[in-house]
Amino acid sequence: MASSGFNAQQIILSVVIAASLLTLTQAATIVVGGSENWRYGYNYTEWAINTAPFYFKDTLVFKYDNATAHSVYMLPNLWSYLVCDFSQAKLLSNPAEGGGDGFEFVLNQWRVFYFASGEGNDCEDGLMKLVVVPWPRF
Repeated sequence: MASSGFNAQQIILSVVIAASLLTLTQAATIVVGGSENWRYGYNYTEWAINTAPFYFKDTLVFKYDNATAHSVYMLPNLWSYLVCDFSQAKLLSNPAEGGGDGFEFVLNQWRVFYFASGEGNDCEDGLMKLVVVPWPRF
């Protein structure tokens, strides 16, 4: 006699699939630079390549020592990023806001994000710049 309801295997399988999908769709919190944090002289391009993919709604955390005078700017385009031109950049976090838990930025748009530190030679000589392209979660 065939059963019209769910059997135990079907229920377990449904719970496992639902849990897997939930895990795939949850946003992550990512410390920029990992244990190196946001600092002068670290290669964030390499870090981003090794850390990717980034997803829509992930949160980037920029942590830096307030005494080292770093910042976080969002640059408007690739050219500004390449030449470290801050003339049209938006200040996201000043030198006093990177301590403690750091500054958080949610990847809330599906676009290319260009970040850099605008203090001293951080961007030009210190490699303190980062490109992130969030992907949709499926």
